[in-house]
Amino acid sequence: MTSTNTAKGTRDFAGVELWKRNYLFGEIKAVFLKYGFEPLETPAMENIETLTGKYGEEGDQLLFRVLRSGDFLQGLDDAGLRKEKLRTIRQAIVDKGLRYDLTIPFARFVARYHAELPMPYKRYQIQPVWRADRPAKGRYREFYQCDADVAGSTSLLLDSEFIPMVDEVFGRLSLPPSIFKINNRKILAGIGESLSGHYSLESLTASIDKLDKIGMEGVRSELINRGFSNDDVERIGQFMAIDGNNAEKMHRLAQMLPSGSLGQTGLVELNEVLSYLSNCPLDNTQVQVDFSLARGLNYYTGTIYEVVLKGIDMGSVASGGRYDNLTEGFGVKNLPGVGLSFGAERLYDVMENLGLFPQGVGRHCQLLVINLDEKLNPVYLGLVQSLRKQGVATEIYPAKVKIGKQMKYAEKKGIPYALIAGEPEFEQGKYQLKNLETGHQEAFDLPTLIHQLTA
Repeated sequence: MTSTNTAKGTRDFAGVELWKRNYLFGEIKAVFLKYGFEPLETPAMENIETLTGKYGEEGDQLLFRVLRSGDFLQGLDDAGLRKEKLRTIRQAIVDKGLRYDLTIPFARFVARYHAELPMPYKRYQIQPVWRADRPAKGRYREFYQCDADVAGSTSLLLDSEFIPMVDEVFGRLSLPPSIFKINNRKILAGIGESLSGHYSLESLTASIDKLDKIGMEGVRSELINRGFSNDDVERIGQFMAIDGNNAEKMHRLAQMLPSGSLGQTGLVELNEVLSYLSNCPLDNTQVQVDFSLARGLNYYTGTIYEVVLKGIDMGSVASGGRYDNLTEGFGVKNLPGVGLSFGAERLYDVMENLGLFPQGVGRHCQLLVINLDEKLNPVYLGLVQSLRKQGVATEIYPAKVKIGKQMKYAEKKGIPYALIAGEPEFEQGKYQLKNLETGHQEAFDLPTLIHQLTA
C-alpha cells in the first residue's frame, strides 16, 4: 500500500492553514507594493548551469537536481559509473535543478531583459524554493520565500530602505520586537586580509556563518580544519568578540584594521547605510551591527543582514544583502543588486505558536443553507444565488441528512450562520437565521436577512 506521508521536509496545507498563509503573504505583499516593488514569477526549474557555482560549496551540495529526460545513462559505461566519478556522472545525467532561492533566478531574468526594464528595477516574488537540507525545527526542504530586490543601482539608500520595510511588515503581523543584524562583506574580507595566512573569503565566511548552530568553539574547530593557523583563529575570535553600541563597535574595528584596507571601505559603507536612518524612526526594530554575521552565500559583495525575533528560538526570519556582480555570470556587467527575503515558513510557525493570526482568518463563507428537503433543491439554489448576488458568501448542504451533521459541517468550516427553511418558511417569505456561535435564532424576510449579513 502506498504511504500517504509527504516527502521528508515538506508539508501539506489546507483549509484554515492555507488561509493563514495567504493572510501572511498578503500583508507582506501590501508592504512590497507600498515600497514600489512589482511582481515577478520565475520557473520552478532552472538550467543546472544557472544554479551551480553561485551558492558556495555547501550550497551546491543542497541543490535538488533533475535528471535529463529519456535515456540519461546513454554513453556511460561501467567505468564511467564508478563512485569516484560522481561529478562526471552528474554532468552527464543532470541538466536542470529546482531553484535554491529566488535571487539567482531574479539575476538571470534581469540579465536577459535589462534593456526592456525600468532601471532601477524593483521586483517582489513570493514562490517556493527547494533545498536538500536536513529537516529541523523551522527548516524545511520545500518552503516559500518572500523576496524584494532592486537591480541597477549602487545607492546604499536602497540598502537602508529594507530596514523600515522589515519594521512595517513585522508591525502589521503583530510580531515580537526584532533585531536587525547588519554587517558588510567587505569587512569580513578585510578581516581575512589582516590575517597572517592567505585564506579564501569563502572558507572564512562558511565557518563564521555556522556560529549560531555550533557556537564559537565549533567555529574555531571548523577554521582549524580548513587550514587556518591557531594565531589567526585567535585573531578572528577577537574580531567576533567586539562589543558595545553600534558606533563603539565600528570605532573599535576601525582601530584593528589597516587604514585604506577593504575592511575600512566596508565600515564606511556600513556607516552610510545607518546614517540614512537618522530621520526614520522604527517602531519595533533594533538595528545591531554584528561583525560575526557572515551570510554563507558567495554572491554577496557589500551590506548583509539577518533579522531575528527577540525571545523566539527560531533563527533568522528575514535575511539578505547587496550583490553587485551577480549578473556578470550571465554575461551582463554593471547591474548591481540588493534585496531581502522573508522566511515565510518560520514566520508562519511563529505566528501560529503565538496565536497572532487574526480571529476569523479563513472565514469567507458566511452562511450555510440547511437542506431540509431535497425536493426543495431548485428553490434552495435560487435562494442561494440571490444571496450571493447581494454579496453574501453562501453554501447549501447538498443532501438531506441530520441537521446536527449539517451544523457540524458548518462548525468545521468556521461558517458563522445557518439558514433554516422548509416549505412553510418559503411560503411565508420568512427564514430562520441561526447564529452558530451564540445559538440565537430569529426569523427574517429576505431583505432584512441580507442586511443582517452584510451590515
